[in-house]
Amino acid sequence: MSSLQDFSNSLADIIEQAGNAVVAVNAGKRLSSSGIHWRNNIIVTSDESLGRYDEITATLADGNTVPLSFLGHDPSTDIAVFQLQNSAIPVAQIGDITKLKVGHLVLGLARSSEGDIRAAMGAVSVVSGTWRSMSGGNIDQFIRPDITLYPGFAGGALVDAAGYVVGMNTSGRRGTALTIPASTIERVVNQLLTKGHISRGYLGVGMQPVRLPHNLKNSLNLPTTTGVIVVNVESSSPADNAGVLLGDVLVRLDNIAVSDTGDVLALLNNSDRIGKLIKVQLVRGGALVELDIVVGERTVE
Repeated sequence: MSSLQDFSNSLADIIEQAGNAVVAVNAGKRLSSSGIHWRNNIIVTSDESLGRYDEITATLADGNTVPLSFLGHDPSTDIAVFQLQNSAIPVAQIGDITKLKVGHLVLGLARSSEGDIRAAMGAVSVVSGTWRSMSGGNIDQFIRPDITLYPGFAGGALVDAAGYVVGMNTSGRRGTALTIPASTIERVVNQLLTKGHISRGYLGVGMQPVRLPHNLKNSLNLPTTTGVIVVNVESSSPADNAGVLLGDVLVRLDNIAVSDTGDVLALLNNSDRIGKLIKVQLVRGGALVELDIVVGERTVE
């Protein structure tokens, strides 16, 4: 019994220590969400849990409520970033998400608008590689903890058994818990603090998936029987300047096979591509054509 009591006390200590960096985010909804004091005076939370971006406050561990200033957001990764004014609350201790394994015990932490800490315990049920959100955001790892996201838990911390914050919890399909890993949050925060906005690559085309004939795939040595057909080209856009035409079917971008619009978005969501020349292979009139396009920049509002 003593070992079970020790384990219980250890969990309570972890919750108390890590929870000091978790705040409630009051954004005009009936129920508050949670947020993490990620860096000195920088709060991150779930973007989709917010009802607005102005007149937002944070409730701290001592029950005090302080104003937050909106710095920016990235809806595609569900991350919103706020400035906390001159608070002495602890900064989260960030852990290494790559060490997380299926079966590891984790804690989901949240804070109520009254200042009370809330916790849910479970195990990691899924760990896999990079994935794209439904809105095209690149997320470094797919992490699904087997915890219940009670009301107010969105935007709160996922904490490992050593007490380190390894990500931010948000809701997936059917209310299941998903975790945005710390490395993705770091990337978004860095870009917002450096540039003041999130940048995405931009070609200036409307696209939709299309199936190509098998004989065309074989004759042109195409990677798949599907591609992305261009249904619109914006005037003076990077694609227009490079000579992309309506009806062209994109099949490769920088030697990466393109089978649906998500493949294109995955490449463009990497801000390192902005201003760089990429080679585009496309099918035009039954022939394979190669063009060079300089990726433009689109700001996420």
